[in-house]
Amino acid sequence: MIDEWNLVPQVWDAVRHRCDLTSKKGNYILTCSTRLPDKMQQEKIHHSGAGRIGTMRMRTMSLLEMGRSTGLASIKEMREGKLKNQINREVELREIAECLVRGGWPSNQKTAVRNIGVVPRSYIETILERDINDGKKRNREKMRRLLVSLARNESTIVSMKTLLDDMDDGVKNGREIESRKTLEDYLEALGRLYLIDNQMAYTENYRSRGRVGKAVKRHLADPSLACALLGLTIEKLMGDLRTFGLLFEAMVERDLRVYLDVMGGELKHFRDNVTGLEVDAILEFKDGGYGVAEIKLGMNKVEETKKNLVRFARNMEKQPDFMCVIVGKNDVIARDPETGIYIVPAFGLGV
Repeated sequence: MIDEWNLVPQVWDAVRHRCDLTSKKGNYILTCSTRLPDKMQQEKIHHSGAGRIGTMRMRTMSLLEMGRSTGLASIKEMREGKLKNQINREVELREIAECLVRGGWPSNQKTAVRNIGVVPRSYIETILERDINDGKKRNREKMRRLLVSLARNESTIVSMKTLLDDMDDGVKNGREIESRKTLEDYLEALGRLYLIDNQMAYTENYRSRGRVGKAVKRHLADPSLACALLGLTIEKLMGDLRTFGLLFEAMVERDLRVYLDVMGGELKHFRDNVTGLEVDAILEFKDGGYGVAEIKLGMNKVEETKKNLVRFARNMEKQPDFMCVIVGKNDVIARDPETGIYIVPAFGLGV
């Protein structure tokens, strides 16, 4: 295993050459925390590694990996229609808030609650201090403002214009980032650092394709990063349920990505630009099937959410394999007998 191989990019070609000398698989694991810029890849790496080296994105830990989720609400069993009604463990809002601030960082799982914000804050500062300049000078404060804007707009379909306007807030001498092209460069840099993990739009099988939105839903790689950037603590989240709800959605969607990676699927979102009909998460599987999930912090909007899912299904040419509402404060796994929609706790989700 060779960690941070990107610091000596020639390692890639050396490993690729060694792969040609044996038919055995799994001889090398190359890990890194950033992708090489395109120019450096062209200069330093002469072979793509196609057919020899496979790539995999490692995300922060899911609630199941942390030991917080029971795993009883299996995505596979929902898809097969086999998930049974049962009791899950009870979870309080404070525990959910703690998981948001703590994040899925392995090194942060046993940290005392009073210090759980230190790791994500340090991660952000290290990125700003050392990693944003990959052969190209970028302004630290401009990048910080962009990150704060992304944190404020976590789990939303925020436009490039809004990101630019957010960065202009309080600035007297015009735009901080002068052009969309420069903003795209900053976002690309964050992508190479695996700091953002955006959710693409789902457009298949909808009867009115021209109305379907194609913008991404923006996410930071872990909701704890948004907490760190906005200065959110457990107590502040408990006092701001709207922000709490958006970050809870981000945490569930992080977990769904992890589970879909295992299942060979992809997480997307849906929006009808004419009617405003939205679905938080589309779980697209490699065989073309898909599941649909809405995400709510509490049970108070479940009935309204079920109606939203039924409206969505009526507009689909190909029906979803399953539909569910994923709830934070909920200790029961149940299937609605009328609609067939599953109501499942986030702290019960698993593969």
